Amino acid sequence: MEVPFLDLKRGYQKYGQEIEKEVINVLRSGVYLNGPYTKEIERTLASFLDIPYAIGVSSGTEGLYLILKALDLPQGSYVLVPSFTFIATSEVVVRAGLIPYFVDIEESNFNVSLETLKEAYLYLTKRGKKVSAAIVVSLFGIPADLERIEVFCQEKGILLIEDICQAFGAKILDRYVGTFGVASATSFYPTKPLSTFGDGGMVFTADEGIEKRVRILKEHGQTKPYFYEYHGINGRIDEIHCAILLVKFKYFKEELDLRKKYALAYIKGLQDLEPELFLPKIPKTYTPSWSLFTVRTPYRKDLQEFLKEKGVTTRIYYEHPLHLQPVYQDLGFKKGMLPVTEKVAQEVLSLPFFPYLTSEEIDYVVYWVREFFKRG
Repeated sequence: MEVPFLDLKRGYQKYGQEIEKEVINVLRSGVYLNGPYTKEIERTLASFLDIPYAIGVSSGTEGLYLILKALDLPQGSYVLVPSFTFIATSEVVVRAGLIPYFVDIEESNFNVSLETLKEAYLYLTKRGKKVSAAIVVSLFGIPADLERIEVFCQEKGILLIEDICQAFGAKILDRYVGTFGVASATSFYPTKPLSTFGDGGMVFTADEGIEKRVRILKEHGQTKPYFYEYHGINGRIDEIHCAILLVKFKYFKEELDLRKKYALAYIKGLQDLEPELFLPKIPKTYTPSWSLFTVRTPYRKDLQEFLKEKGVTTRIYYEHPLHLQPVYQDLGFKKGMLPVTEKVAQEVLSLPFFPYLTSEEIDYVVYWVREFFKRG
């Protein structure tokens, strides 16, 4: 049996005809930007999160950047970010004229550690540095410790921004990720829980001022036709992507249930393998959206090669922590400064995971993972 890491064609087989119909409607309409599909997906997703404002943008990356620009933070101030994440989280900080300061994570679920946020804040402020914001990622669809982090940020006057590019649909109790802090951004990249056929993203906020500024900035800073008050970007989402998202959103809760089903199947089948194989630990009040299912093992290389021999494709997210990347060497971070991040980066392995896997494929992966560890 061959088990793909991801097969987007399976989803297309389910709703492709509906999508093709809506895309043709867009093409025939002659309205390709800032049209009715954009307005409808913004209304739909704002209602889903129970938040006042949603702004469609060209990607999750640009969504985060537009939030930072809309906040107009002091140039050269610091933004706390995790090192164990995709580079977009820190990349936008530099683009906005700010300085990323990397913090460590919880070993149990790959997300930002509140304690290391506190330590970083104290370290910087004692040295006279201004900490203006924190971008907190809910990685792999697992909510970060947002309730406690939100309180800490409010106490210290730090603006909390959520990076939910991998976690749209996840929640803590009845509160969705993306509704903590001042604003959030998600991605509709094809691998995400809610996705389109290309790039796209959305900004969410309850702040009318942020909403207005993001809308201006994504249109080159234009406040009226060909009149510019701000340095903006070309950050729009297009009508075709919005039409696709509206179709796919009809299946979103069903797909979240399938992701949960397969995550629980992995957990049930593999949970007794610790300490050779570690699974993410999810608090009872958390409902992940499970964009990926990632395990940890000190035998990663051998396990990955073994599974490949059995026809199982796996991936590594993320092998090289951001604080040790060449592009950030001027920030002064050295190996050993974020020990949990560095340990996890050497152990993580993501198993095949998407809504249209089959139970047989999950069972096949579980079987061969177990067989690997039986060999001793």
